[in-house]
This record gives sequence, structure tokens and C-alpha cells, in this order.
Amino acid sequence: MSDTPNLGPLAGLRILDMSRILAGPFCTQLLADMGADVIKIERPGTGDDTRSWGPPFVTGTDGKPTGESAYYLSANRNKRSAAIDMATPEGAEALREIAAQVDVVIENFKPGGLKKYGLDYATLAKINPRLVYCSISGYGQTGPHSHKPGYDILAQGYGGMMSLTGEPDGEPVKVGVGIADVMCGMYASNAILAALRHRDASGEGQHIDIALVDTQISWLINEGVNYLLSGEAPKRRGNQHPNIVPYQVFETSDGHVIVAVGNDAQFARFCDILDRADLARDARFATNPARLENRDALIALLSELVLRRGKDELLDAMERAGVPGGPVNTVPEVFETDQVAARNMKLSVPHPLAASGAVELIGNPINFSQTPVTYRRHPPTCGEHTEEILREFLSRPTLTPRD
Repeated sequence: MSDTPNLGPLAGLRILDMSRILAGPFCTQLLADMGADVIKIERPGTGDDTRSWGPPFVTGTDGKPTGESAYYLSANRNKRSAAIDMATPEGAEALREIAAQVDVVIENFKPGGLKKYGLDYATLAKINPRLVYCSISGYGQTGPHSHKPGYDILAQGYGGMMSLTGEPDGEPVKVGVGIADVMCGMYASNAILAALRHRDASGEGQHIDIALVDTQISWLINEGVNYLLSGEAPKRRGNQHPNIVPYQVFETSDGHVIVAVGNDAQFARFCDILDRADLARDARFATNPARLENRDALIALLSELVLRRGKDELLDAMERAGVPGGPVNTVPEVFETDQVAARNMKLSVPHPLAASGAVELIGNPINFSQTPVTYRRHPPTCGEHTEEILREFLSRPTLTPRD
């Protein structure tokens, strides 16, 4: 798979990745998919923490689980792995020598944690003034909470997302995946590309300070500004929307559907489908502000009407009428859809440890017309490319690679 041509827009960009878990690795996987050469640094012997975050694990040729978890596979393709112990003088020196030759360094240690190894921004910027150095942490490099560890659920809780998620009378609920980590990784990739543009124009590198909590707060989006404008704390509404009605999940006679009415004309057409055109003329429901004010009364009426209809029959009628809606797919159903196949959102990637010879991964959603995303490397085994990387970057072999 490493023979796949690298046609991506970031071909030639070199990144030293000292991050682990999800936010940093997800960021560098995005950049690697777009062509960057990402050198993943891992602890000798154990590697990225997420390698052990299973089951499930890749099944080996002996029929037993390997040390390659699905969690690790989800954020580490297209990278090379070097097992280097930064806690040793030889390891730290090797990383400084690599950092002198790359475009980007990314790390997610506690603020100040890399200074003792001489791998902090101030030290590396003296070696490589053009370096873009991205630090990801829980609460940022400054502020009263900067010393605290950063975990996705803590960011969702501190940043307000959990207070908005869940049933109105239930407990606060986190999003089903590590969305604070993922979004932080996306913000980080965007910031890195912007800093590289500045570097290419000015010759000047810089330090990027990005925090899980800050990014979580930034994507409170309309709910955050709803509060700032009104002074009223947003409430958990389950699947309902704070500003649009009806925009939620409804139960049908044989399952659930999503109804996402975005304007008054769509609401009128939805009422026609339910054989209650009069509801769209009712002053309580005719406009979206009126529907918000009378949400409970309207949802009670609609819920009773929708429950009489079959799921597929209702969705077909909505599509014909131009009323936005859709199914609530399970994860298996998602990957069986024709849309996933058409958009290449499920991949089969060769893997040297897999009994089947390959692992299935989720595709990159970006589609370039001229510089396509490529899948050149399987998620590497721990230290798979150590010797190769040391020969490539070091003037002499300053440490003995460890398994």
C-alpha cells in the first residue's frame, strides 16, 4: 500500500507527531491523508495508549487478538511509527534532530511537560525558526486550569455540551463518540495549515496553543449565542431543536423517523402529508416563532398523527413533497448503505498482522478534484519504521531501536 502515489496537496510536508490518544492523532491523520509525511513517535514496547483500548482488536494469523485495537486504527493510517524513548538523553536528542528538519511538531503533553526533555517550543524554535509547533491540551497553556489533564468527557462537561445533551428530565449525556477530541483535532489541523501559509509567506514559524475546552466552547454555536443574547440558560431537549419546530425524531408504527422542517412552507407540506392541512393555518402553528411558543401542543398532535404511519411510507411521502427527513440508522445499517459505497466511506486497507490480510476503516470525507486524498499506509505497528526514520533523519545512529 505504501506504493500508492502521493498526489495530495500536502505532499512534501513533514510532521513530527508526539501526540497520542485521539485529538492529536486525528489531526495528523487528516493531514497525512492529504499527503503529509507524519512520523508518529511512540513509547518503546507499549506505544500509543489507544493500542490497548479494546476489544475489538485486529485478529492475527494465529486466530488470536493482536495489539492493534479498532480505536487505534481509527486515527493512525498513513503514518510511520518510530519507537523512541524521549525520557533518555539519546532519545530526546534524536527527536531534536528530527525536529530540526520537519515543518510541523504536534504534541499533547501537559503544559510545560516537554521542557525537561528539551522538546518544548522555545527550545525547538531556536533549532528550527520556521517550525510550526502545535500544542494540544485540556485547558490550554495558560489560565487557572492549565495544569489539569484533558479528557474528552471532561471537556464536554466543562464546556457545556453535556448540559445540552439528553432527555429534559434525565441526566446530562455526552456525545456517543469523543467529539471534543475530534473537533479539537479539526481545529488544530486548520490552525496548522494557516500557520504554514504564514510561514511560507514570512519565513516565520509559530506556536499554536489549542485546548479541548476552548474548542468545545466554540462549537456551542447557536445555543451559546442564544444564552449570550437572551440571558436564559439553554435546556436539554432530547432530539428537539432549540430554534426550529418540528425538528426531531418521531415514532412511527414500525420504527423512528427524523423530521427536519426548516421553514413554514415545508411545515405546510408536512401537514398535507398527515392529512391535517388545517394545522398550517392555525395561528398557533403557522409560523416558526408561533410553533416554538406552542411547541408542546404541536408535538403532541404531530406525534399522534405520525404514529399512525409506517416509517418507509412516511419517508417516501416526505421526499416526494420536499420535506426534509430521514431514517435513524444503526451503525451496521450505515455501512450497508449505497451512499457509503458511492462515496467510498468504507475502506479495506492491507495490514501485515491481520489474518484476513486487511482491515476495514472509515474513509476521509474530503474530495479534491485535482489532488485526491490517498491511502498509502496502514496504521503502523509500534516502532515499525524506527530504523528507517533514524537512517533518514539522523546524522548518525544515536540510539538502538527497541521493539
